[in-house]
Amino acid sequence: MKKTVWILFAVLSVAIGFYPMMYLLSGEPVGVLSGEHGNLLNFPFWKLGFYCHITFGGIALLSGWSQFNRSWRNKWPRLHRQLGLIYVISAWLSGLAGFGIGFYAMGGTISQTGFVLLGMFWLLSTTIAYLKIRQKQIDDHEKWMIFSYAACFAAVTLRLWLPILIWMFDGNFLPAYRVVAWLCWVPNLLFAAWWNSRKPSPVIG
Repeated sequence: MKKTVWILFAVLSVAIGFYPMMYLLSGEPVGVLSGEHGNLLNFPFWKLGFYCHITFGGIALLSGWSQFNRSWRNKWPRLHRQLGLIYVISAWLSGLAGFGIGFYAMGGTISQTGFVLLGMFWLLSTTIAYLKIRQKQIDDHEKWMIFSYAACFAAVTLRLWLPILIWMFDGNFLPAYRVVAWLCWVPNLLFAAWWNSRKPSPVIG
């Protein structure tokens, strides 16, 4: 069961990590850009923030998932540090961009607040995790990095929850989007808090 969950976690992280390529390679608006957000493409600040958010968010997903395997980390410590630095920088850039464009999220105040708080928490948890490893506080670094990646993993859980919520709301996108703005990350953080409370060390492997 543990191996199956790990494989599923890795597959989802990698698959959604490459998801931004759909936006970057498409010659016309796709996904959320084909709806209300398509009008924001004429707003340079939002357009820059959106593409920064999805590009570096994808890199964060791709560079971060393997960091939680203890045996891999111990076997290749230099690679762990390099991937960790890539993740931190990507998380900062994507989180900051996500925080900015969160104020323009579809669905009004409810969804905007959800995504803005997600961006804030991702930035905060990543920064604390980085400071902890600089201070050689490895256990605290691991725990805060789990919180950080739980926020990053919202990119995955959003895409898992959204079609279910649209179905539950009889095909209405906006109410589903308002719910998913919170559902994509709050349960992730609750799970991370539970996982961090486990003994021994919560890191996999």
